[in-house]
Amino acid sequence: MLTRLSRFGPAIPRLLSNAPARFVSQSKPAGAAGSTAVTELHPAAENAGHGEVSPYVKNPDYHGFSSDPVVDEWNMRVGFFFGISVALVIGGTFIHYLPDHGMRQWARREAERVILQREKEGLPLMSENYYDPNKIVLTTAAEE
Repeated sequence: MLTRLSRFGPAIPRLLSNAPARFVSQSKPAGAAGSTAVTELHPAAENAGHGEVSPYVKNPDYHGFSSDPVVDEWNMRVGFFFGISVALVIGGTFIHYLPDHGMRQWARREAERVILQREKEGLPLMSENYYDPNKIVLTTAAEE
Protein backbone atom coordinates (compact mmCIF):
# COMPACT_ATOMS: atom_id res chain seq x y z
CA MET A 1 0.00 0.00 0.00
CA LEU A 2 2.88 2.37 0.72
CA THR A 3 4.19 1.84 -2.79
CA ARG A 4 0.88 3.07 -4.20
CA LEU A 5 0.93 6.16 -2.00
CA SER A 6 4.51 6.99 -2.95
CA ARG A 7 3.41 7.40 -6.59
CA PHE A 8 1.27 10.38 -5.60
CA GLY A 9 4.12 12.12 -3.77
CA PRO A 10 5.26 14.41 -6.63
CA ALA A 11 1.64 15.23 -7.59
CA ILE A 12 0.54 16.48 -4.15
CA PRO A 13 2.09 19.98 -4.44
CA ARG A 14 0.45 20.39 -7.86
CA LEU A 15 -2.94 19.35 -6.45
CA LEU A 16 -2.68 21.81 -3.57
CA SER A 17 -1.72 24.79 -5.69
CA ASN A 18 -4.55 27.06 -6.86
CA ALA A 19 -3.05 28.21 -10.13
CA PRO A 20 -5.54 28.72 -12.98
CA ALA A 21 -5.53 25.95 -15.56
CA ARG A 22 -6.37 26.15 -19.26
CA PHE A 23 -7.48 23.33 -21.45
CA VAL A 24 -7.48 23.40 -25.24
CA SER A 25 -10.10 21.37 -27.06
CA GLN A 26 -8.66 18.82 -29.49
CA SER A 27 -11.95 18.23 -31.31
CA LYS A 28 -12.68 19.45 -34.83
CA PRO A 29 -13.96 23.03 -34.94
CA ALA A 30 -17.72 23.22 -35.39
CA GLY A 31 -17.93 26.86 -36.39
CA ALA A 32 -16.78 28.68 -39.52
CA ALA A 33 -14.06 30.52 -37.59
CA GLY A 34 -12.05 27.33 -37.06
CA SER A 35 -10.37 28.58 -33.88
CA THR A 36 -9.49 26.25 -31.03
CA ALA A 37 -11.76 26.41 -28.01
CA VAL A 38 -9.99 27.54 -24.84
CA THR A 39 -11.71 27.08 -21.51
CA GLU A 40 -10.51 28.17 -18.09
CA LEU A 41 -10.98 25.63 -15.34
CA HIS A 42 -10.10 28.00 -12.48
CA PRO A 43 -10.71 31.68 -13.18
CA ALA A 44 -7.86 33.93 -12.15
CA ALA A 45 -8.29 35.67 -8.79
CA GLU A 46 -7.50 39.16 -10.13
CA ASN A 47 -10.34 38.88 -12.68
CA ALA A 48 -12.86 37.98 -10.00
CA GLY A 49 -13.22 41.45 -8.44
CA HIS A 50 -16.15 41.09 -6.06
CA GLY A 51 -16.54 37.36 -6.51
CA GLU A 52 -17.94 34.97 -3.98
CA VAL A 53 -15.54 33.88 -1.24
CA SER A 54 -15.60 30.27 -0.10
CA PRO A 55 -16.90 29.80 3.47
CA TYR A 56 -13.79 27.72 4.16
CA VAL A 57 -11.61 30.76 3.47
CA LYS A 58 -13.62 32.94 5.86
CA ASN A 59 -13.97 30.26 8.54
CA PRO A 60 -11.50 27.34 8.45
CA ASP A 61 -13.70 25.43 10.93
CA TYR A 62 -16.77 25.65 8.68
CA HIS A 63 -19.19 22.74 9.22
CA GLY A 64 -21.80 23.64 6.60
CA PHE A 65 -24.68 24.73 8.85
CA SER A 66 -24.41 28.54 8.69
CA SER A 67 -22.11 31.25 7.36
CA ASP A 68 -21.83 32.77 10.87
CA PRO A 69 -19.02 30.90 12.72
CA VAL A 70 -20.75 30.98 16.13
CA VAL A 71 -24.10 29.79 14.78
CA ASP A 72 -22.33 27.21 12.60
CA GLU A 73 -20.53 25.67 15.56
CA TRP A 74 -23.65 25.77 17.76
CA ASN A 75 -25.78 24.12 15.07
CA MET A 76 -23.10 21.48 14.53
CA ARG A 77 -23.01 20.62 18.23
CA VAL A 78 -26.80 20.49 18.50
CA GLY A 79 -27.02 18.36 15.37
CA PHE A 80 -24.44 15.88 16.59
CA PHE A 81 -26.00 15.76 20.07
CA PHE A 82 -29.43 14.90 18.74
CA GLY A 83 -28.13 12.79 15.89
CA ILE A 84 -25.80 10.62 17.91
CA SER A 85 -26.44 10.85 21.66
CA VAL A 86 -30.22 10.80 21.60
CA ALA A 87 -30.29 8.22 18.82
CA LEU A 88 -28.06 5.90 20.84
CA VAL A 89 -30.11 6.32 24.02
CA ILE A 90 -33.51 5.94 22.36
CA GLY A 91 -32.24 3.16 20.08
CA GLY A 92 -30.71 1.26 23.00
CA THR A 93 -33.89 1.63 25.04
CA PHE A 94 -35.99 0.42 22.11
CA ILE A 95 -33.79 -2.66 21.62
CA HIS A 96 -33.79 -3.40 25.37
CA TYR A 97 -37.59 -3.35 25.58
CA LEU A 98 -38.26 -5.43 22.47
CA PRO A 99 -40.47 -8.45 23.18
CA ASP A 100 -38.94 -11.84 23.90
CA HIS A 101 -37.70 -13.12 20.55
CA GLY A 102 -38.57 -16.78 20.06
CA MET A 103 -40.32 -16.82 23.48
CA ARG A 104 -37.17 -18.22 25.12
CA GLN A 105 -37.80 -16.52 28.46
CA TRP A 106 -41.42 -17.68 28.51
CA ALA A 107 -40.35 -21.28 27.72
CA ARG A 108 -37.87 -21.19 30.60
CA ARG A 109 -40.48 -19.88 33.07
CA GLU A 110 -43.04 -22.46 31.90
CA ALA A 111 -40.52 -25.31 32.27
CA GLU A 112 -39.68 -24.19 35.82
CA ARG A 113 -43.42 -24.03 36.64
CA VAL A 114 -44.02 -27.57 35.31
CA ILE A 115 -41.01 -28.92 37.25
CA LEU A 116 -42.30 -27.44 40.52
CA GLN A 117 -45.80 -28.83 39.85
CA ARG A 118 -44.47 -32.34 39.11
CA GLU A 119 -42.23 -32.30 42.22
CA LYS A 120 -45.26 -31.38 44.40
CA GLU A 121 -47.33 -34.21 42.90
CA GLY A 122 -44.45 -36.73 43.26
CA LEU A 123 -44.36 -37.50 39.55
CA PRO A 124 -41.15 -37.95 37.56
CA LEU A 125 -39.92 -34.80 35.84
CA MET A 126 -40.15 -36.45 32.43
CA SER A 127 -42.35 -39.38 31.48
CA GLU A 128 -41.78 -41.80 28.66
CA ASN A 129 -45.09 -40.86 27.02
CA TYR A 130 -45.54 -37.37 25.71
CA TYR A 131 -49.32 -37.84 25.52
CA ASP A 132 -51.47 -39.76 28.00
CA PRO A 133 -51.91 -43.21 26.40
CA ASN A 134 -55.42 -43.59 27.90
CA LYS A 135 -56.66 -40.58 25.93
CA ILE A 136 -55.33 -41.74 22.54
CA VAL A 137 -58.00 -43.42 20.42
CA LEU A 138 -56.57 -46.03 18.07
CA THR A 139 -58.46 -47.70 15.26
CA THR A 140 -58.82 -51.47 15.32
CA ALA A 141 -57.61 -53.74 12.54
CA ALA A 142 -61.19 -54.46 11.43
CA GLU A 143 -61.96 -50.75 10.89
CA GLU A 144 -59.05 -50.32 8.52
